Amino acid sequence: MISTMIKGWGAAVSIMLLVVAAMTVSGCGEGAGAETKAAPTPSAASVSTATTRFKDAVAQFDLTDGCPKADGACWDKMLAVMEPARELRKAMNANQAGPAFWTPAYALIDKMERGMAVGEDRVSNRPDVLGSAHELGRWLDAHPAQ
Repeated sequence: MISTMIKGWGAAVSIMLLVVAAMTVSGCGEGAGAETKAAPTPSAASVSTATTRFKDAVAQFDLTDGCPKADGACWDKMLAVMEPARELRKAMNANQAGPAFWTPAYALIDKMERGMAVGEDRVSNRPDVLGSAHELGRWLDAHPAQ
């Protein structure tokens, strides 16, 4: 008799778990109204805004004293260019043009990131960060956001 009750109880629990799983998957149940909404994705306009901000940062670097060799690695200037480059990447990720269109720009931002990884005490990272920033600006001019 106990054996029959255990088998019956196990079947009942199995069916109950199956119903709960089905309700969860279908969106029924108490959590259905509490769906999480995806964050709004930036549009092509935000790529345009991010591009403008990036180009302004590069232009600001050009208008300053530049980055003389005696100035070490120009870390502050590299940071000032890298921040809007990272924002540009986020906007490109959400843009409808897709990754294939942005591949060359991603490669230049990756090169900038590798230059930043070298650290602020190295002069050798300037071409990777600042030189690639100029290349990226030219690429963006030639390939406006779609």
